[in-house]
Amino acid sequence: MLTIKNLSHSFFIGKKHEEKEMAVLKNVSFNIKKGEIATIVGRSGSGKSTLLNILSGYLGASSGQIMINGTDVTSFNETEWAKFRLENLGFIFQSFQLIPSLTTFENVELPLTLKGIAPKKRSDLVNQMLKEVGLEDHGSHFPNELSGGQQQRVSIARALITNPSIILADEPTGSLDSETERDILKLIKKLNKEKGITFFIITHDENVAEISKRSFQLHDGVLHMNGGVFVEAQ
Repeated sequence: MLTIKNLSHSFFIGKKHEEKEMAVLKNVSFNIKKGEIATIVGRSGSGKSTLLNILSGYLGASSGQIMINGTDVTSFNETEWAKFRLENLGFIFQSFQLIPSLTTFENVELPLTLKGIAPKKRSDLVNQMLKEVGLEDHGSHFPNELSGGQQQRVSIARALITNPSIILADEPTGSLDSETERDILKLIKKLNKEKGITFFIITHDENVAEISKRSFQLHDGVLHMNGGVFVEAQ
């Protein structure tokens, strides 16, 4: 589902001709299999967000290769990435990223509208998805009328509505209390088990990592697993 080979990325700081290279990711390689929950755990500054931005196409890697669902996306331009994201990727954010002027129903419906799905089919798909995440009675509510946990459920429903190949999650429980975190993690596990959805999660929270089949550590841009440097992609 996701194969990363020798992925590296650097930023350059300082004035021109006096720039200093800051390596953020260093030859990162790994595979994520279809239907798997995988997590990358790391502290702030470890390179987690940079990795996710590269896998999302919002940032270009300095070197390496990215394969998602059998497609080499390494050299995609902005237009190609935009189309690929809409067709293949779903996103869950720590801050939910819901549109405040839209209802729960409309927030979940938005990706289908962008894809040009007919209104009747959109309605059927959204109602079914809201039922899946336990929000069938909250379709007319606006984000500010929902709890944090409910807003994250809306975010998850929106991520899943286009039936993406993989869900990329950025600290999905980072702004939730411990009880709500447990509820969201149970939902992710349920969706993974019942629908075979692939989740790739970055987090600083070991509790989140416990739901995954495999958990990697990212430390100073180097990927580790079980105490050693992890290299799987061939």
